[in-house]
Amino acid sequence: MLTCVARRLSGRELKMTRLNVGNLDRLLRVLAGIGLIALAATGVIGAWGYIGLVPLLTGIWAYCPLYSMLGISSCSR
Repeated sequence: MLTCVARRLSGRELKMTRLNVGNLDRLLRVLAGIGLIALAATGVIGAWGYIGLVPLLTGIWAYCPLYSMLGISSCSR
C-alpha cells in the first residue's frame, strides 16, 4: 500500500507536501465515491450523486485539500 510520503513526478520534486489521507481513509473514500457515482449513473439517486467524484479523487490521490487547511492527517506517523 502507499505510505504517506512526499509526492514526486518524473523523479523531480513536485512539492514538499505530505500526503494526508491514510490507507483506511483512502479505501473508504474510494468505495463511497464509486458507490455514489454508480447510484447516480443507474438513476437510483439524482445527479447530485456525481459529487462522489470528490471522495473518489481524494482517495486516489491520497490528498485532501480540506484536511490540509484544517491541519488534519489520517496518515499513521
